[in-house]
Amino acid sequence: MIGGGRTNDGGSPAAGGESVARGAAAGAGGQRTDRPGAGGTPSGRMSRRRMLGFGGASLLVGAAAGAGIDRAVAAADEGDATTSSAVPFHGPHQAGIATPVQDRLHFAAFDVVTGDRAKLVRMLKEWTAAAAAMTAGRPVGAGAVGGPEVSPPDDTGEALGLPPSRLTLTIGFGPTLFEKDGKDRFGIRDRRPAALVDLPHFPGDNLDPNRSGGDIAVQACADDPQVAVHAIRNLARIGFGVVAVRWSQLGFGKTSSTTPDAQTPRNMFGFKDGTRNVAGTETSALDQHIWAAGRDGADWMAGGSYLVARRIRMHIETWDRASLGEQQDVIGRDKNEGAPIGRRREHDPVDLPRLKPTAHVRLAHPDSNGGTRILRRGYSFTDGSDGLGRLDAGLFFIAFQRDPRTGFIRIQNNLATDAMNEYIQHVGSGIYACPPGVREGGHWGETLFG
Repeated sequence: MIGGGRTNDGGSPAAGGESVARGAAAGAGGQRTDRPGAGGTPSGRMSRRRMLGFGGASLLVGAAAGAGIDRAVAAADEGDATTSSAVPFHGPHQAGIATPVQDRLHFAAFDVVTGDRAKLVRMLKEWTAAAAAMTAGRPVGAGAVGGPEVSPPDDTGEALGLPPSRLTLTIGFGPTLFEKDGKDRFGIRDRRPAALVDLPHFPGDNLDPNRSGGDIAVQACADDPQVAVHAIRNLARIGFGVVAVRWSQLGFGKTSSTTPDAQTPRNMFGFKDGTRNVAGTETSALDQHIWAAGRDGADWMAGGSYLVARRIRMHIETWDRASLGEQQDVIGRDKNEGAPIGRRREHDPVDLPRLKPTAHVRLAHPDSNGGTRILRRGYSFTDGSDGLGRLDAGLFFIAFQRDPRTGFIRIQNNLATDAMNEYIQHVGSGIYACPPGVREGGHWGETLFG
């Protein structure tokens, strides 16, 4: 589903997952860097307010990690992957896009707090070394133990003894990195891709600016929450003085799969989600709908993709009072099997005219959007209650596409009349250009800043 909820079909935002019992807080693990001192603090000033904000974020991360002691082991339903396996970091595309979806998420958006281009590029190189190490299950720098007792260790240590857990780290650059408040801070304003547009205001949006935007975003996915949290925590530590955490989100229970033979996960409304998601093995579909190409107008993005993130609050209590028939009409699928209305099996073709005009599946279907498809990697979230006894829960929607103008934006606009909108609200948002994969010896942002 996109605009209001989730989509069981080709391309809108989907919400929750089956593994709610694994815990509301999903942590993530960390990475470590091959280069000595990668865990050190880059030079540069930071205001007291920024320092306090960073400290608060670190405490929250630590708490979330503690909440994830029950290691997630749901990788088995994503092909032959196991929680102990490592996903290659280097390659033509960034891992964490077409990669089989892991069970846990830690997503973080950062603001760059320096105007020094050299410092930013140096930090990106240190981040890359740390990411390569952590995704391989190695510590950052000299590690968490064994170093001088008078100095902080290079690695925070909470992933000591843990396997890689299929950790992937995916980086993206937001519109404000290219220009902010009319300033070209890093000399890259002219390199902003045309596809990296500012998302329009969609009907029903109630976006919190403190949960939206950001100069740089990093998506950490793993099958162990502590491994994912560790990764973001160490990147934030390495980047101190150059970047500061703007906002972050923990997620659990993937709400879509990139492996067609895996069991389709359920969202927090109890419906199967992602039935027609783009598969990681669909090479032609990935080339057509997901991977950017040089001819699209930004050579440095060739082999990359565009990430749209939306925090979608689900009105759980209202939904739970709706009848089964109404729920199925809103979605456009049977709740038990996941079959389209009027069909018997989940993967039977959707007969759009048999669905109500406002059904989510009908409005989000590729045939209702000029054939548009997006690759979704959403996660459920629960962040306690809102003070009125209502569960603060929903879908952290993540979608990758070749061009958001013909991808997410088109589908989201088509969902303006979605019956799902009565039960959801978009409260956070971000859009980022994710460059191609890193070559051996290269670094994140090399094609942009090189």
